Amino acid sequence: MRRVALVTLVVRDYDEAIRFYTEALGFRLVEDAPRPDGSRWVVVEPGTEGHGTGLLLARAKNDDQRARAGDQTGGRVGFFLHTDDFARDHARMTAAGVTFLEEPRHEPYGSVAVFEDLYGNRWDLLQPAA
Repeated sequence: MRRVALVTLVVRDYDEAIRFYTEALGFRLVEDAPRPDGSRWVVVEPGTEGHGTGLLLARAKNDDQRARAGDQTGGRVGFFLHTDDFARDHARMTAAGVTFLEEPRHEPYGSVAVFEDLYGNRWDLLQPAA
């Protein structure tokens, strides 16, 4: 079996990113390990272990990388968070302060709304149609 295991997401600060992804989005912290160069290997994932692609939260190391935090996909939706209960997760995320850029809408492919992470990266919260 082959799958994409991790996707790197450039962040400004490890701890604020961990807080956002675990508290506001409900991800779980899989790993937070120091590395010899002073960085950390920080992985979060949205579901139970091994179910879904994890995010490697990589702290920006220079001005060029810092400029890309929040704009890794040029303003397009670049990340898709699937849910089995759109209303529950939308309500929980809204209560946690997540910024949704639109009202929920119902499309032939499912219920969806675009939101931003703490840096401005755009995500779809999506409950696929049955």
